Formats: sequence, C-alpha cells, structure tokens
Amino acid sequence: MPLHLTKVAFGASSLEDVRGWFAGQEGEARLTTRYAPKRLAELEGGSLYWILKHRLVARSPILRFEAAEDGRTHIVVSTGLVEVGPLPRRAHQGWRYLDDKDVPTDLAGSGEDEDVLPLELASELARLGLV
Repeated sequence: MPLHLTKVAFGASSLEDVRGWFAGQEGEARLTTRYAPKRLAELEGGSLYWILKHRLVARSPILRFEAAEDGRTHIVVSTGLVEVGPLPRRAHQGWRYLDDKDVPTDLAGSGEDEDVLPLELASELARLGLV
C-alpha cells in the first residue's frame, strides 16, 4: 500500500485556481520543500492530496523526488488533477502523511459514464453528512 501526502492549496479559492497553477506545464510540476520526507520510499506510487476550504478535494499523482538547490527537495507531481470525494481535513503547514486506508475515493474513477457533482455541491452535501 502506498503512502500519500496532504498539502494545503494555500492562496487558492477554488479548484480552478489549483488547475491554473499547473497551466502551461507539460505533464509534471515541481513543488519545493525544505526537507525530504523521511518515508520517501513508501511514497512511491502515492499521490499528493490537495486541501481546499478544509476538505481534501483533489489529488496529483507523485511521479518522483529530486534534489533541489540549497539542500531542498522537489516533489514532482503530475499536472493532471484527479477530483476526489470531499473529505474533511484540518489545515496545516507543509505536508502531512496520509495512509492508503484513509484516502477519499476518486469522483470519476470508475471509468463509466457517470454524473459528477460540482465540488461546491459535493462539499456542502458532505458537510451536511448526506454523502
């Protein structure tokens, strides 16, 4: 089972803002962190889950880790965001680990033609305990 990371989408007011961060980048983006995760090997095959308005709302598959200048580390993620069922999560600084058993399901992960609720509606329904 892979391990995952969570990160607050600081400065974003919507999922479209996060998508805008990746616009113009082909296939992968680099997020720089001061310290490499200690559980680096367990993160292979995992994803970075984005927290927006105190909810996990999307994920970016982690492609690899690279050394950066000044001893920092690049977390290289796919620019293709996968929306997930909103799951409450407290805000934090930096990143935190997320076990595979605790991840939300992908909204459009079945591969079938299905209707996907808009993020705001899905978040409100989750807040009310209806989904």
